[in-house]
Amino acid sequence: MYNKLTIPGLIDPHVHLRDPGQTKKEDFFTGTCAALAGGYATILDMPNNEWPITTLEKLEEKIAIAKKKIVCDVGFYFGSIGDNLNEFKKVKDRVFGLKLYLNQTTGNFIIEKNLLESIFTAWLNTFQSMPPRSSILLTKNVKPILVHAEEKRIEDVINVVKKIKIPTHFCHISNSQELKMIIKAKEQGMPVTCGVTPHHLFLTENDAKALGPFGKMKPSLGAQKDQDFLWKNLSCIDVVESDHAPHTIEEKGGGEPPYGVPGLETTLPLLLTAMSENRLTIDDIIRLCHKNPAKIFNIQIDPQTKIEINTHDSYSIIPDSLFTKCGWSPFNGWKVIGKVQKVWTGGTKVFEDGKILAKPGFGKILLPDRQ
Repeated sequence: MYNKLTIPGLIDPHVHLRDPGQTKKEDFFTGTCAALAGGYATILDMPNNEWPITTLEKLEEKIAIAKKKIVCDVGFYFGSIGDNLNEFKKVKDRVFGLKLYLNQTTGNFIIEKNLLESIFTAWLNTFQSMPPRSSILLTKNVKPILVHAEEKRIEDVINVVKKIKIPTHFCHISNSQELKMIIKAKEQGMPVTCGVTPHHLFLTENDAKALGPFGKMKPSLGAQKDQDFLWKNLSCIDVVESDHAPHTIEEKGGGEPPYGVPGLETTLPLLLTAMSENRLTIDDIIRLCHKNPAKIFNIQIDPQTKIEINTHDSYSIIPDSLFTKCGWSPFNGWKVIGKVQKVWTGGTKVFEDGKILAKPGFGKILLPDRQ
């Protein structure tokens, strides 16, 4: 018998499954298999596909493809660069938030600073027809805006949130200055939350040198002092998000390697290993990977969706054992402690001992829980 621990199914609010358009990297089947193997029963997929999800038509096309392939539950975000504000009302009941990119990343799907306020205003106005319940503020009914914003761009977003108080989630915070700005905004009562990735918690710029193109990501890996600050202030971080961003080995080894690394299958083992080193507790993991993602993104929880973990299983991360189609990991060869043994979705066992039991199409397309 192994040391068994049962916890709620994890929720990853930040993945890039590349489907449709770039399925040589990942697709809805392989990506959701990777999610189950990593203990994630629910994931939210980003909109910066090869053809960005900026219209209702593109969103419906993506959902139709996902329905046939997914083995875990999946929800979606909408995207904008400021030229599709009339689409917001069409999709508001079908997405978990609006994603904005303010820095260079995969797809170069970047918005200009001077459009931020108009996009925030248009997103808020999309929900004006939804009356708030009793004394609850209208903004409580507004789905969050998520931002890829680094360094100075974080300050730009905070200045807009001061005027237009929409719940705003800062993705993949990577250094001390960024987190300090967000902590200050929280202290001032602004409706902001933030996430951090496992690669920024466990890798630094020194690892980037050794990894070469396989350590190229946005935000870039930082200094040890920044990583130490993230760990020291883990209580100020709301979510651990994998930012699962697979690319093929050939692409990564080419002349202009793209940004991004896979992470769905390695996030929980890395956190469990840190737990074995007393760097965090199981309550921290549940807060960061289940409770807060559900609360921030308004995801309905099924108590029968749970995972069983062997907390004492020691093994090495080997790319050949991963379900992700890209077939590599920046944590290749790392020794970790803790492995997902079983996953149940709504009471149905969908993963056991390294095998996917669910058939393609088993997973549900999630819609936001209406207020």
